[in-house]
Amino acid sequence: MRTFPDDLARAQQEWSAVYRRLAARPDRTELRRRLYRLSAQVFFHPYWQQRRPDLGAWRELRDRALSCGDTNERFRP
Repeated sequence: MRTFPDDLARAQQEWSAVYRRLAARPDRTELRRRLYRLSAQVFFHPYWQQRRPDLGAWRELRDRALSCGDTNERFRP
């Protein structure tokens, strides 16, 4: 089991919450913009500079974010 930095894990949790909200309301421009910024934050995080990400690492990060419960209310744009 990998250890991810807290800020990377939080960004992925927020990404998941924003993605779900955007799926429910695709006409929300501010949600699309927030998702784009979070995608860049997660993808270009310094954690990935030291180790090349593989599909297993991405999957584990995503699964951990999803297992943290419903984050829809915590991350409002």
